[in-house]
Amino acid sequence: MNRSTVASRWNLDLLEAKLADWKRDPLAVEESWRLFFEGYELGLTDLETKRPAATAAPAAVAPVPPPASEAGRAPASFSEYDLDIARKQASVTRLVDAYREIGHFLADLDPLQLTPKLERHELLDLEAFDLDETDLDTVFYTRLFEPNRASLRELIAALRETYCRTIGVEYMHIHDNRIRQWLQARMEPIRNRPNLGTHKKRRLLLKLYAADLFERFLQKHYAGQKRFGLEGAESVIPLIDAIIERGGAGQVREVVLGMPHRGRLNVLANILHKPYGMIFGEFEGHMAPETVCGDGDVKYHLGFSADHVTSCGQMVHLSLTPNPSHLEAVNPVVEGRVRAKQRHLRDRDGRMVLPLLIHGDAAFAGQGIVAETLNLSRLPGYRTGGTVHIIVNNQIGFTTAPKDARSSPYCTDVAKMIDVPIFHVNGDDPEAVVHVAEIALDFRQTFGMDVVIDLVCYRRHGHNELDEPRFTQPRMYRAIDARPPVKQIYTDQLIASGELTRKEAETIAETFEEKMEAIFNEIHNQPPPTPTPPKSFGGPWKGLVRDYSFEPVETGVSQETLARIVAHVTTPPPPGAYGRPDRPFKLNPILDRILRQRAKAMAEGGPIDWAFAETLAFGSLLIEGHPVRLSGQDSRRGTFSQRHAVWVDPETGEEYYPLRHLAPEAAEFFVYDSFLSEAAVLGFEYGVALDSPHVLVMWEAQFGDFANGAQAIIDQFIASGESKWGRANGVVLLLPHGYEGQGPEHSSARLERFLQLHASAENNIEVVYPTTPAQYFHLLRRQLKRNFRKPLIVMTPKSLLRRKEATNTVADLTTGRFREVLDDPAITNPDQVKRVILCSGKVYYDLAARLAKETELRGNIALVRIEQLAPWPLDALKTLKARYHQTRQWIWAQEESQNMGAWSFVSPRLRDLLGIAVPYVGRDSSASPATGSSKVHDREQAELVEAALFGDGGHVVTATPRTPHLVSVPTAANGSASSSASAANGASTGHAAVVQSAGGARHSS
Repeated sequence: MNRSTVASRWNLDLLEAKLADWKRDPLAVEESWRLFFEGYELGLTDLETKRPAATAAPAAVAPVPPPASEAGRAPASFSEYDLDIARKQASVTRLVDAYREIGHFLADLDPLQLTPKLERHELLDLEAFDLDETDLDTVFYTRLFEPNRASLRELIAALRETYCRTIGVEYMHIHDNRIRQWLQARMEPIRNRPNLGTHKKRRLLLKLYAADLFERFLQKHYAGQKRFGLEGAESVIPLIDAIIERGGAGQVREVVLGMPHRGRLNVLANILHKPYGMIFGEFEGHMAPETVCGDGDVKYHLGFSADHVTSCGQMVHLSLTPNPSHLEAVNPVVEGRVRAKQRHLRDRDGRMVLPLLIHGDAAFAGQGIVAETLNLSRLPGYRTGGTVHIIVNNQIGFTTAPKDARSSPYCTDVAKMIDVPIFHVNGDDPEAVVHVAEIALDFRQTFGMDVVIDLVCYRRHGHNELDEPRFTQPRMYRAIDARPPVKQIYTDQLIASGELTRKEAETIAETFEEKMEAIFNEIHNQPPPTPTPPKSFGGPWKGLVRDYSFEPVETGVSQETLARIVAHVTTPPPPGAYGRPDRPFKLNPILDRILRQRAKAMAEGGPIDWAFAETLAFGSLLIEGHPVRLSGQDSRRGTFSQRHAVWVDPETGEEYYPLRHLAPEAAEFFVYDSFLSEAAVLGFEYGVALDSPHVLVMWEAQFGDFANGAQAIIDQFIASGESKWGRANGVVLLLPHGYEGQGPEHSSARLERFLQLHASAENNIEVVYPTTPAQYFHLLRRQLKRNFRKPLIVMTPKSLLRRKEATNTVADLTTGRFREVLDDPAITNPDQVKRVILCSGKVYYDLAARLAKETELRGNIALVRIEQLAPWPLDALKTLKARYHQTRQWIWAQEESQNMGAWSFVSPRLRDLLGIAVPYVGRDSSASPATGSSKVHDREQAELVEAALFGDGGHVVTATPRTPHLVSVPTAANGSASSSASAANGASTGHAAVVQSAGGARHSS
């Protein structure tokens, strides 16, 4: 119901019809009509004595009023006076909703008053609702008062008190009327003025003192060091404390926090109870024991966990997730950790484990991963029962003012996309802050949805304590310099009310200062400790160790187990197994053919293709008690229609997941099609893996090229997390990679970047490029069968998914293990080998197919695959070198451009291994990963294959995109070269195939 359709002479038919519906059943009309008619009747009652005699109301309103006359006159049941009452009641209803919707624009939110508080808004003026001052003392119907009536003057005062003081609320954008009514019931009866009680006020005051004095102490003793203090935003400490207290009194048993560096040390000290001595020791340069296994990180990035006992005696485990300076990148990581913990605790409704994210105002508005993470909140594979978001709104980002940082009124506006309430609260009104915290937690627990608290405050120092903010914000910092801290404001307030004495306040301050001073003296005057890094882990990681090992792990699975899996995953479910007892499940005809082929392959001992081997690896892990989780864009079916982890009945759309029903004792299988995000989804899966070391956690890119959309997660967490924070992780990245002429965006997973991120001394990640289904099968199983976890980066195939040469037998799965290096199975006499071609990945099959046509050369050329590039399999390669000890020609061949792929990684390592400079055969360096023409790709691929196999002493044919001719470059094994040119039939527009000695110059046209 809106202004243009209520109580007008032109809509009397509608009015009469709605009145009839309401008289018959009040719930038959929507809420706005209900309020209108209730107010109308109340108006008739209250104004009876004021009604002019000529238009006196009838004794009773007819249950079903007669329709309006053809002339449009009001019927007998609605006189002109009645219509005037109705119009005014409707106007008052609209005014109430307007205050609920935009009253926050009049709220007193800014402690600094940089922009004067608005006293009026044109959309809230009486004239905007066809009301005037003569109506102020008229009594109207309203639920804001008991007994449901008040004068317009009283009503406006109540609305301003509720929505226009130090709390501004945005919630009328929410479509769910239950939520709006719930919020109104929590706020309006008490006018958003909480009565905290003496105990809560004392606790609040102590938290403010702890926050304030901690920062002052650090500034006094470590004035020259960065700490990103909380001064100006100290209310965030009682805010978080109130959430934990409220949660602990209910169902919350664990809270996982994520936050940037602003105020992190304060949260560690005063929320997670990290000992002051540890924090002071970090300022003194003492490395914490849990970080010495790697390089460590700055103190305001570190994580921590502890058990907290609430005032009601309930223990709540608190965990602060370590994060990099990519401020919001930690958000999906926290959500993933929470999801893992909820699964472990069987917290299916998400009430026991709470994600709590703290943001900066500039980052919340500016970082795209914020919106990506918000979008996770309602998705089946990623929801965590709602997140409480706290924005520490300093009203500035480093030196950037809000007008230059966002195009929306508030930094929180992005959160409206998920239909959740947003509370803006003045950070210098700590009681309002605690009130909002409790409403927010209760909302999350009630509706299982996110909620946002915008704590409007300020930053007393610059971006850090060494920064001078007055260069760019002189006016703001004049106001800050004149502003007393919130601790002092609240102390004065309690003293004025008689709830605190000045002496009590001084005692509180002295107690905190004496405690910190004593700890500081102890730490400052002792030599730094020499801790020994722990070799193993605790908690869910107990029994696992940190160090990487090449120790072989047998990962074969018995034929009986494989047969059991195959029987289940190739057979449609019986009626009722998927929720439809009245009809059998029907298969897509193509899928039916695929399943029949798999059953046949199992019965006949092969062939086992890539996707079938993956299914068997998953199934075997599930039967052995290891849950499996896979997510990514289109991962359920598989981007290349290869996986089929879900079957969809073509007639009913019913879904069936065969791996979820393997056996009663089998572990859980999770597979999700993610939304179109890389950064947030990979961050989420990394978070899941942090707290699920015995779950196979995988993220699959649609194409490997798209992984660079998650580069911050890869760089800041996956590659360096263990070194910085001592946190191991076993997440698996499946990145389709291979040059098949599909263009520059569907070819390269940027293998070279992952190899660059690998640290040989730390073996921080594994980078593998398997070429057979059996290798992939054993690789996935190996990930959970070893006694350590490292992130695993897998270059997975595209064309090899269905290439008949890239298959295995069942026997290849029942015995054996993953092999870091695959020797040439066709070589029976290694002494006859004249040339060893080393390669990785799909190019092996192109080389093998061409070599197969030259039967007389087959025993002279060995094709060796390095399946694991990092950590570098030195021992396996030494064994290979010994086998081909008489060979003098060693070549590295790859299909990626010279500045990409594995070349720059393997070149120095092969030189050290063999004692010679190994020539390179492949495409020339290029800014783009691949050509956009499939014909050019085919020509390039054929040229590099010919050059690798048959180049006389290293002859390589190069096809350069810059000149319309081909160049033949004979290259000796020692790296010397000469060149000759031959004419080509037309221009070549692709990347060049070149040869280069590892220590010499690059040779191309």
